[in-house]
Amino acid sequence: MSTPATARVFPTADPAAPLDEIHHIAISVRDIAEAVDWYRKHFRCEIGYQDATWALLEFGNTRLALVIPDQHPPHIGFIHPQAEAFGPLKGHRDGTRSCYVADPSGNPVEVLAPIGT
Repeated sequence: MSTPATARVFPTADPAAPLDEIHHIAISVRDIAEAVDWYRKHFRCEIGYQDATWALLEFGNTRLALVIPDQHPPHIGFIHPQAEAFGPLKGHRDGTRSCYVADPSGNPVEVLAPIGT
């Protein structure tokens, strides 16, 4: 995980710009397939991506990432127009590019470049 936000300088939000978008919330699960089955049984959602170590479920207003604890930390992911200013971006198997930082309380935050950039 990156250094807490207080130790680094990040871009300041532009109050005139549109609201930023939460791309996903990530929670830890024991078993990806079991968790996908449970969420799909009880909630209307679609599978955006799934493999043995993580899945992305698409809901009407956001996405839920299911992660294995030793692969990814539980976190919240934001799309930010200046994602590169938060740190070097890493490409992911789903085509997104992002970096992780920590908020002042140490919570993991994934900052994603706008999709398709």
